[in-house]
Amino acid sequence: MNAHPWFFRTSLFATLLTLCVVVLGAWVRLTDAGLGCPDWPGCYGHLDVPNTPEAIAAANAAFPDTPVDVGKGWREMVHRYAAGLLGLLIAGLGIAAWKLRKRAGQPWKLPLFLVALVIFQSTLGMWTVTWQLKPAVVTAHLLGGLATLSLLWWVTLRSNYFGGAGKLVKQRGLGVLLSLGIIAAIGQITLGGWVSTNYAALACNEFPTCSLGEYWPERADFSEGFVLWRGLGVNYEFGILDHPARMAIHLVHRVGAIVVTIVFALLLWRLWRTNSAGRSIGIVLGGVLGTQIALGIANVLYNLPLSIAVAHNAGAALLMMALVTAVHLVQPIRRT
Repeated sequence: MNAHPWFFRTSLFATLLTLCVVVLGAWVRLTDAGLGCPDWPGCYGHLDVPNTPEAIAAANAAFPDTPVDVGKGWREMVHRYAAGLLGLLIAGLGIAAWKLRKRAGQPWKLPLFLVALVIFQSTLGMWTVTWQLKPAVVTAHLLGGLATLSLLWWVTLRSNYFGGAGKLVKQRGLGVLLSLGIIAAIGQITLGGWVSTNYAALACNEFPTCSLGEYWPERADFSEGFVLWRGLGVNYEFGILDHPARMAIHLVHRVGAIVVTIVFALLLWRLWRTNSAGRSIGIVLGGVLGTQIALGIANVLYNLPLSIAVAHNAGAALLMMALVTAVHLVQPIRRT
């Protein structure tokens, strides 16, 4: 027996909305609109962005250090509206899952966990603003969004309307490689978030070399680049690190890409040796990973174009969804 049809449809819609929220968050961050509204949850004390001369003057008087930029404010508020709607959907899923928990095939523990996760995510969203784009908080907020997306997609898949559970023939070492693939992807996404929040994407402006024809510049400052906590009261918009520290962050992200490529090469080889389901998901994983690598290189060569940078963030989200799908294909659904 499957989950309730309403629950399945809602979880699928929530998954797609989460993907949109993740991409919107990247768009906000990459257009420097993270502090477009200096307060939370409103914007200059309003539910929308001040847009009349009188409202803008009052907002500027109330927040003299952050004058109103209507465009940045609206980008931030659109992201907040979408995240708010998502929070309501996840709350509804949690309530429905609890009420339907005795129905065979109905997931309920994970939907309840997602309610707690989205509450924590909203707290991180508040800290992102009130702590002025602190890199550790913004990176954690990114990871929380991808965790929400991955878990919602898992709940949707396990609702069993898509089927496919257990169709991927297990082979020795496949589970280990899948686990390593997930760990490597999360690690690389974390590094990517650290690159973005420290404004280090163009610290290396050449490829395959880093800068001035050097592959590994000696001036890169790794000890300074990976200080996770620097206290409060600092505005991190546009970054506070010097160039050698940003270069170190960028270099580690490139090393991470090599590690991910090696792990995924082994995983794809193992998937190809299973069956048609394994080969299909392997093609998807390989395609997404190859696209991600190409987008990362293009970001450097073309000076971080907004469309490519946002697509790179979306690719990370799709990669996690593909990995979750692979795990779903390996694991049969237990009937209770």
